[in-house]
Amino acid sequence: MDLKDKVIAITGAGRGIGRATAEKLASKGAKIAILDLDAESMKDAVAAIEALGSEARAYVCNVMDEEVVESTFAQIVTDFGAIHGLVNNAGILRDGMLIKVKDGKVVKKMSADNFGLVVDVHMKGAFLCAREAATHMVEAGVEDACIVNMSSIAYRGNFGQTNYSAAKAGLVAMTRVWAKELGKYNIRSAAVAPGVVETDMLHSMPEDALAAMTAQVPVKRIGKTDHIAQTIAFIFENDYVSGGCYDVNGGFVI
Repeated sequence: MDLKDKVIAITGAGRGIGRATAEKLASKGAKIAILDLDAESMKDAVAAIEALGSEARAYVCNVMDEEVVESTFAQIVTDFGAIHGLVNNAGILRDGMLIKVKDGKVVKKMSADNFGLVVDVHMKGAFLCAREAATHMVEAGVEDACIVNMSSIAYRGNFGQTNYSAAKAGLVAMTRVWAKELGKYNIRSAAVAPGVVETDMLHSMPEDALAAMTAQVPVKRIGKTDHIAQTIAFIFENDYVSGGCYDVNGGFVI
């Protein structure tokens, strides 16, 4: 896909990996639809993309709300005239052990609400956004379109992340299903699984914990958001890439 003037929707694009991806694709000429719940961060992201000489619009969107997602994608097509790509990046963490035991007694359990919220944001949100994007892509008869799902190294199973690991593994599975189902409509699907990446959440960690985490990465450094953005750009630009999950983790495997 030549990204010049292509319309790419990115969820959770106000900051972090989503914003880095928006700027990377915009630098290649793509027009960006920014979806997030934080209006202020989206305002800054739009300004950054416009400074790169590209076009961007912001859409406040709760990816778990079916009606909101439907109306948002319809509005994107009205505003830009088409949609050629989607990056499902919106996410949330509610970490905790399945059960916490002390002196042979269970003193805490992961709540059903925290399990359901994480799964809904990642999986239901991606499902709804992909469904609506694919609908508009097919009806417009696009020649090359692509859906990228943001998974995580946690899809292999990570301690204290029953909900998050399940959701990220589910995204990889949906990626493969969509590659098979949508390929005949010229829609590709792929996933990216970041390892330890420098984000706001990472900066909140104690220095000793961050140092210990970095030491586990074979290349001995934390990834940058641009490393993930580069990978997503590669997926969009290589029109024979579909169905795979690309680990971007500096060699660190759970």
